[in-house]
Amino acid sequence: MLHIRHIISRSVSLLLLAVVFSVEPAFAEGSSSPPFTSSSSENRVPNVPWLKGEKLTFSLSWGFVTAGTATMEVRAAKDDKTEFYSYAHDNGVLKKIYPVSDTIYTRVRNKGLSTEVFRKSLHEGSFHNKSIIRFDRVGEKAWLSDTVFTDPEKRLVKRSADTAVTIKGTEHSIISAFYWVRTMKLSVGDTIRFSAVSGKKRYELRVVVHGKEKLKTVMGEVECIKVEPMLDGDGIFNSKGQIFIWLTNDERRIPVLMTCKIALGSIKATLKSKE
Repeated sequence: MLHIRHIISRSVSLLLLAVVFSVEPAFAEGSSSPPFTSSSSENRVPNVPWLKGEKLTFSLSWGFVTAGTATMEVRAAKDDKTEFYSYAHDNGVLKKIYPVSDTIYTRVRNKGLSTEVFRKSLHEGSFHNKSIIRFDRVGEKAWLSDTVFTDPEKRLVKRSADTAVTIKGTEHSIISAFYWVRTMKLSVGDTIRFSAVSGKKRYELRVVVHGKEKLKTVMGEVECIKVEPMLDGDGIFNSKGQIFIWLTNDERRIPVLMTCKIALGSIKATLKSKE
């Protein structure tokens, strides 16, 4: 039972965090495409329709079992900034086995979608965690405050830690980085490299662009680009699960399907509605 609970927890968390990418791309050796320049990656405001607002809702499933729901929302903010909200919740059946309620908030500057603040609140079974990362681009530091609670209502602290991670000034956080990838030109055969801050470390990520496929979606049959995020070293994406994401092959780059292969099958996040 504990193993099943862990799988349910990871199915919801992994598919919500399957959007982990970062900025500062550089193509791998042997790629026929040139690297993105700093001016194109750091200083531009993306000309994409979803920057004004968007809400995507996904159904999370493990085999024939519906594990829960995930929502990704974009909200325009003042002073040329944007807020990203991401939620993951169990459904009524699994709530009795392993309740999950995760929330991620990110505020970015529109220019380069540069992250200012990242907040995460996780409630998974008996695990309750709240963390915040503040990005200091001038000081080249990402300041992390992380707390685990034994009782979130009474705010009884089990452990806490404050950490500073050295950055180069361009790294993104979870969620905001994914939206930045949605602004890029993705060519089949490319391997794109990124740097990312997640948790207490700075990671190197790779995004492999596998090919184009037509999928039946809530928007009808659409052509999609299949990409695979991979992590160099241990972290969110490790050898225990292989993640694929299908993005519409147009200016919107809507994620219509995300899958995570695990030992006991495949976890899926399927787009159910778009607003």
